[in-house]
Amino acid sequence: MSIPEIDPREARERLARGAILIDVREAHERALGMAESARGIAKADLEAEPGAYLPDADADILLICQSGARSLRAAEELSAKGYSHVTSIAGGTTRWAAEGLPLSKPADGIDQDFHERYSRHLRLPEVGFEGQKKLEAARVLLVGAGGLGSPAAYYLAAAGVGTIRLADDDVVDRSNLQRQILHTEARIGVAKVESAAAALAALNPRTVIEAVAEKITSENVERLLEDVDVVIDGADNFPARYLLNDACVKLGKPLVYGAVHRFEGQASVFDAGRHRGEAPCYRCLFPEPPPPEAAPNCAEAGVLGVLPGVIGLLQATEAIKSILGIGEPLTGRLLHFDALSMRFRETRLRPDPACPICAPGKPFPGYIDYAAFCAGG
Repeated sequence: MSIPEIDPREARERLARGAILIDVREAHERALGMAESARGIAKADLEAEPGAYLPDADADILLICQSGARSLRAAEELSAKGYSHVTSIAGGTTRWAAEGLPLSKPADGIDQDFHERYSRHLRLPEVGFEGQKKLEAARVLLVGAGGLGSPAAYYLAAAGVGTIRLADDDVVDRSNLQRQILHTEARIGVAKVESAAAALAALNPRTVIEAVAEKITSENVERLLEDVDVVIDGADNFPARYLLNDACVKLGKPLVYGAVHRFEGQASVFDAGRHRGEAPCYRCLFPEPPPPEAAPNCAEAGVLGVLPGVIGLLQATEAIKSILGIGEPLTGRLLHFDALSMRFRETRLRPDPACPICAPGKPFPGYIDYAAFCAGG
């Protein structure tokens, strides 16, 4: 049976005579505005249980989508299920708006750029409009704008994280460009946080970049952590790693850890500050840093250029999951990656009941400014 199609103005006349108008687009599409008097029911929901929404199979039913294709398919499905008077609106909401017919007011907090930029997130039930607004309201501290920080920052900005506080006291060097993809040849000699801010603003101007050209120390660590939801360790040096761990335990912030060396990398989430006695911290794994003479020199040891990309993306993933409250975090698990064999393996981590930082009931012992071992990521 051929489904009749009508233009929006004829649909308005039918509405005045008592027809029912259903907008079968997804919720994130409808949030920008619907044809006036339309009820929003996603196509899949309507087709799955039409009787729950349209108990009268003989009612005059009009279906509308964005351009007319989905509504036509939905009308065919309803017709096959016994609905006798189903019509699709040709040209959909696009034509309805172009002809100047009234639209309902868009939902608060959504605009065309938001809708278009994050459309693939909005289609995920686990994210959707509410989740995307959570990302937009989130604040992430990323220490290090190098090998790990570059992919992490790119994907956090692309995902719509509202504010990224980026801390790094280094400048762009030509040797960085093999792996630190935030930077370019033209910005050699520029502060890394300034170079990063330029790259991220070009990707997503909605994200606010707070560029902090400072080395993390015991004097500024708590200021850097102020008001952030998640902390990402992209510094790849021991002084920053231990300071971040200790501050995150003290202040109750989740810390997304990553490290790379030659052809291998690892990642985890340390969340002992919010889950004392249940989740480990970095010191549960490595109580003290190695002596300077035993620590590898990054410049001498080298690193495969793509390796920080893999680990940095894992860190961005864990940060986004933490903000949204979805999935299973890497808390209590250390994920190892070997690029040469292309294998992941996992090690279970347990909290150390004698940990000087995160053991329940132990007072905070204060910060230690360890000597720097290895510069850059």
